[in-house]
Amino acid sequence: MNYPEKKVILAFQLYTKLARDGVSDVQAVQLYKADDDIRALLDTFSHQVDCVIILTSEQMFMVPRTRLSPFHVSNDWIKRQYLRSGATNGDIYLLYFSTIILFGSFYDTYQSQEPTRQFIRLDEWVHFIQERIDQLKAHDTEELKELEKEFSYNWSLIIEKWEDMNDIKETAKKQSGNTISRLSFIDTVKRFLVDQEVVQEIGNDEITLTEKAKTIIQRFFMEVEYNKGIFEFIYGFEREEEHAGD
Repeated sequence: MNYPEKKVILAFQLYTKLARDGVSDVQAVQLYKADDDIRALLDTFSHQVDCVIILTSEQMFMVPRTRLSPFHVSNDWIKRQYLRSGATNGDIYLLYFSTIILFGSFYDTYQSQEPTRQFIRLDEWVHFIQERIDQLKAHDTEELKELEKEFSYNWSLIIEKWEDMNDIKETAKKQSGNTISRLSFIDTVKRFLVDQEVVQEIGNDEITLTEKAKTIIQRFFMEVEYNKGIFEFIYGFEREEEHAGD
């Protein structure tokens, strides 16, 4: 399909801003919604780098669709920027796992369209992770190995990393960045998510989801096409228990 040169240039300008900043303003949102040509061109440009365009009411984001995208944050970069010296892939797995648990804690089911709570405290987040860890531990070793193949997550290593953390100081108000404890690890994950603009601190050790996060969760985490059933797996335990009691 042939597009007017003016529109091609305008769409490419929008794309370069997204490629540089990852976000554009409400004017870009309005243009994307109103102009079919601009929308088609921008979707094409983003597809070429394995990304998708997502919108909130006031912002536009370009988000990597898979790990193959050049805009995807690499594990090595996360290790260098956020995790302690000597961090391993196990720490990365636990960071991703903790993030999934955080997102899930805001919704009553894994297919909810809107959050059912406004905020979460860091100590609640730790508690929710412990609940999911306990559910993972309910599987025997061989079953976990099969589940690892299915979801490409090393569940055994996630359990090991979590349980190796010192929880003696969990009640302390402030955690040193060098303290290897569950709460300090969660504080590290929080910093990463704040920098990625998917959570926002609101004080009193409480965080809330941003509009960007809600849109990403609805677009990716709630769709089996993208999440490969991992949300359903992690939170399926509760649904099975509920059904069992029906």
